[in-house]
Amino acid sequence: MSGLKKGILRRKYAPFSETEKRTIIEDYLQSGLTKREIWEKYTGRSDEHGLILYWMYKYGYISNTNKNSVTFVCQQSTMDKQTSRQGLDSDFEYLQLQRRISELEKQLQASEMKSIAYQTMIEIAEREFNIPIKKKYNTKPSKR
Repeated sequence: MSGLKKGILRRKYAPFSETEKRTIIEDYLQSGLTKREIWEKYTGRSDEHGLILYWMYKYGYISNTNKNSVTFVCQQSTMDKQTSRQGLDSDFEYLQLQRRISELEKQLQASEMKSIAYQTMIEIAEREFNIPIKKKYNTKPSKR
């Protein structure tokens, strides 16, 4: 890791490779240091301008499904990455499907309530104004 640190410090404004970005993210997740401390450790500068968080979204370490909270998706070491990645993907997909089902149930409930409100409004209008609003079936269309 010291070779990585020296390489990054030497080239202050050069772009980071994907491997370097992932190393920085994993060090941040495992060390318990702040993003600013990690950034200073690898670059020698204190202002990181949100790059670590951006990389975490980009490489799937965190999920942005709920805008008010952040969910960490991948916080393990590199052992068994392929099998653990599949498990995380299926768990993540399961949670996404559960959220989608919940959203659809809420939409269905809202549309049912809207339908009941419209039916009630039509019944009240027919009763109050003595005007037939509902369509009568088996009738011939009027000729104009």
